[in-house]
Amino acid sequence: MSVSRKRKKELQKLQKQAGNLWEAQQVLVGEAATVAREARRQLGNYGREQVRPQVQANYEKYAAPYVDKGKQVVNSTIVPAAGAVVGSAMSVWDAANVQRARLAGGGFSAPWAKPAPVPVKKGLGAGGWIAIILGVAAAVGVLYAAWQTLRADDELWVADDPLRAPDA
Repeated sequence: MSVSRKRKKELQKLQKQAGNLWEAQQVLVGEAATVAREARRQLGNYGREQVRPQVQANYEKYAAPYVDKGKQVVNSTIVPAAGAVVGSAMSVWDAANVQRARLAGGGFSAPWAKPAPVPVKKGLGAGGWIAIILGVAAAVGVLYAAWQTLRADDELWVADDPLRAPDA
């Protein structure tokens, strides 16, 4: 299929225009990438210089007293109570093991006689599991309190004029 000389010129002109447009788009994309890099850098600076100190100040003002009080409650109330419960449970467990060993060793024996040695168990006992559960519960409580304190409140971050460009 042959193309007339006039059509060839028109196609070459169109091809040249498309090439010019492509080059202009590449320049525009390059400039947009430069602007995006600079915006990212400025956002990082803003976060370090403005947001982080505000978050730290608000944490110290609002959350830190509650976190400290929670630590005091855990250390002064929950840990001793859990220790007492675990200690009582372990002593009852040990007494039951001694009695079981006595009965397994040939019936009743005199109270002054030595009890049969109790086999040593490997792995975590009931007290270990209770301590792990209490530790995990305390950690979850502290993380939940911190999350409640630091979570974003959507109503606080609504811009007054969303169409206006931010001041530099």
